[in-house]
Amino acid sequence: MSRKTASGIPIPEDLVLVGYVSGAYGISGWVRIKPYSADADALLTAKTWWLDKPDFHDVEMMQAKTHSGDVVAQLMGVAGRDAAEALKGATVQIPRSHFPPLSDDEFYWIDLIGLTVENLQGEQLGRVTDLMDNGAHPILRVAPPQVAEPEKTQQELLIPFVDEFVKTVDQKMKKITVDWGLDY
Repeated sequence: MSRKTASGIPIPEDLVLVGYVSGAYGISGWVRIKPYSADADALLTAKTWWLDKPDFHDVEMMQAKTHSGDVVAQLMGVAGRDAAEALKGATVQIPRSHFPPLSDDEFYWIDLIGLTVENLQGEQLGRVTDLMDNGAHPILRVAPPQVAEPEKTQQELLIPFVDEFVKTVDQKMKKITVDWGLDY
């Protein structure tokens, strides 16, 4: 069952937070978006964005391009610098189904969060809670599994998301297999 906005338009169930409006760009009503990912393809290709300011609503993206690490875009109904500035701070969400398709060996971070992680020996290392980028490559943040004995709790694991350590990602089975020991 889909939620509805105040205007009665159904809100997609698969919305993903992809950035926020950091201000106006120029005087014609374009907005500047700070993407939450270095790869902003979803912002550049999705024709409908969802903003939460002044209320939660959809808006048609007319044009978008990258500019100095940000995305600048012209949105339907946003005319002039004042209208663009009024959106400053608004979050931008896009339906996951509108993301550009990837090749078989590529993944959106959002699709990896929640997957279980086990090593080549079959030991459960935990569940992916987040990813972070250290500049060279992404890093999986893996929360350890819950243990019955609280005094034996483990620390979060940080596993580089590179071929040397990540052997398979099976999204259907919701599992990542890594070459990583419990004692690393």
